Amino acid sequence: MSRLSSEPVAGLPAAREITAAAARVDELTAVLPGPGQRSPEQRTAVTEARRHARDLVDAFLRSHVDRLYDEVTGDRSRFLRLDEVCAAVAEAVPGLVPTRAQVDAELRLIPTEKEGLDIDQSILVGHLLRSDVAGPHLLEAMRRPTARALSLLPEFTRTGVAALDAVRVEVHDGAAHLTMQRDDCLNAEDNAQVEDMETAVDLAMLAPSVRVGVLRGGVMTHPRYAGRRVFSAGINLRCLQAGQISYVDFLLRRELGYIAKIVHGLSGERDRAWDGDVVQKPWIAAVDSFAIGGGAQLVLACDRVVAERDAFFSLPAAQEGIVPGLGNLRLGRVANGRLSRQVILAGRRVSASEPDGKLFFDEVVPAEEMDAAVAAEVARMDAPAVVANRRMLNLAEEPQDWFRAYLAEFAVQQARRLYSEDVMHKVTRFAAAPRAAAVTG
Repeated sequence: MSRLSSEPVAGLPAAREITAAAARVDELTAVLPGPGQRSPEQRTAVTEARRHARDLVDAFLRSHVDRLYDEVTGDRSRFLRLDEVCAAVAEAVPGLVPTRAQVDAELRLIPTEKEGLDIDQSILVGHLLRSDVAGPHLLEAMRRPTARALSLLPEFTRTGVAALDAVRVEVHDGAAHLTMQRDDCLNAEDNAQVEDMETAVDLAMLAPSVRVGVLRGGVMTHPRYAGRRVFSAGINLRCLQAGQISYVDFLLRRELGYIAKIVHGLSGERDRAWDGDVVQKPWIAAVDSFAIGGGAQLVLACDRVVAERDAFFSLPAAQEGIVPGLGNLRLGRVANGRLSRQVILAGRRVSASEPDGKLFFDEVVPAEEMDAAVAAEVARMDAPAVVANRRMLNLAEEPQDWFRAYLAEFAVQQARRLYSEDVMHKVTRFAAAPRAAAVTG
């Protein structure tokens, strides 16, 4: 046993203080109106009670995060995904983080009526990822194949096709073509699309016949782009406005899940082998029309990028009030510091046809030549030494310790931004915006 004592962490005096402080917060909010209807004095009372409870949690985790993680994972013998870890911790130390039922209930509320439970989860996640014991184990757990993908794998291996709601996967000549097909909203991502994207990436990584992955947007029915392919409009702002973007199952899952799998590979039992034999494959992004926000983050995760001549790249998260995932970390690979700040802080769009477009797009071709250009890139990436060399490039550019340290801070900063006054104002404004504006970021 790696834990110092067999006594459950809930029995520690500090854990009991957390449970008591959380109970006081619940008692207070139970007799008050919802967050949007509280008086300034009531808001101050809740804020102070929550701050006290969160200070206790932070102090507790500074001393006991590894012991807590070992308890809920059986001394790291079980690989729990992040949502499972949060649910297990909620049971192990009541009040430290919200229960699954509390999280689900909050997800049904508009942002101005939420209690900010994501912030409580962020404190735990930040400590877990900063830990040299818990952090690497959690990252490995999140890069394992999902149960859904494993259940679909036999049929996918047999047919070479997987038709998911948001993504269609087809295998042709050793390449898995993942076509994002949220045609009504310009492939703007929500919880459901992240679920389908991770399943699709897992299938492509697991299928023996697949040697290269290709990400591309399908043909849209959205009125502004009807009949055209679109790569991605980023986060679905309508879902964000409705409070339906999950902190753990969207904002963190996409970074630790399918995007991490694209960059760092699929983990498994062989992850501890002497040769580090994890599943890695090269990935190509084919960008039609635009890659905005989360779509731009996907571009930065891929090894090669083909774009149509009129396409553009942008990361407008600062204008939306949030942090663009790992975009801040990965943009520096391709752009200098000044250009990175222009893109992220000032909202600059970079078109494929301008000189700086060469930093984001490897091949730029007319729309009618996209299919041929993608095929040429697949052939280029389907070479014996590509996998080993992309692995070493990613190791040099994004070591796991850097990746983990960034994610630990991102987990906290993103949760705080979600409940900031300016974001609350923006999501309220999006509710009244025309549908086209609300999904393009």
